Amino acid sequence: MGFFSKKVDEMVNENVPRRKRKALIAFVSILTLLSMVTSTYAWFKINTFAGVDSLDMHISVSAQLKVSMEDHGTDLEAYEKIITNEMIDGYLGQYNTSLEDIILDPVTTTDGRVFTNQRGAERQPNDRSYLQFKCFFIATEDMWVHLTTESTDDGMDDGTRVSTTSTGAQADVINCPRVGFVCENGDSAIYEPNAGTPVNGQNTFDLPSGTMVYSNGTRLFHLNAMEPTEVTISLWIDGEDPQCDDDVQDAHLAVQLGFIGCDEDNIPIS
Repeated sequence: MGFFSKKVDEMVNENVPRRKRKALIAFVSILTLLSMVTSTYAWFKINTFAGVDSLDMHISVSAQLKVSMEDHGTDLEAYEKIITNEMIDGYLGQYNTSLEDIILDPVTTTDGRVFTNQRGAERQPNDRSYLQFKCFFIATEDMWVHLTTESTDDGMDDGTRVSTTSTGAQADVINCPRVGFVCENGDSAIYEPNAGTPVNGQNTFDLPSGTMVYSNGTRLFHLNAMEPTEVTISLWIDGEDPQCDDDVQDAHLAVQLGFIGCDEDNIPIS
């Protein structure tokens, strides 16, 4: 602490009256210690190059709702009920990468549209830092689309969940991700599994651990009947999250997203 105190003392202007210097030094010391703590509270080390490097994705949709990686117009038969890793890899081909190659190094965002690293530099999608792809959703009737923890079809176990096969401190990786949805009609939302205190001004929502309850707060975007709608989905681990530290490096992350359509009163459409 001698070296630290000396440095703090040097920070205080020599022209400050002696009787005020002790109080000012104490104040500067507290601020300096706080900055030291907050700078290591989250994020990986600046020179770290090993993020979350094992990623699985699975997307499924419920009745009256279909999805595809391409816009097929109103040809319902061309759309799918699921999107697999292989389909996402097909999309990522334009970036000369794949899910296997993507390493989720920490980034942060306020709105799910612009992402920056710890230094504040903007990062581009599918270049180490975060995964991003586009889907086209189509519905047979007007609906609000929500995430659901329930199975989208009988006998399926495809409700929304974020999980890991990693153990120990690495298992905290499930507390770091965010999934953002930006719809071409302007609707947007950020899902924060195992949500804690919001960071970086983000407006996020979590899903209940028990019975699924739908509300205006869990709405993702609106669909008009038989109008294919482009939705950009982003997956990142947020460097501002308190548990996004070196302990979760090299962890495995599995993200399963189940979508369901609801009417204006947030009642599921069957």
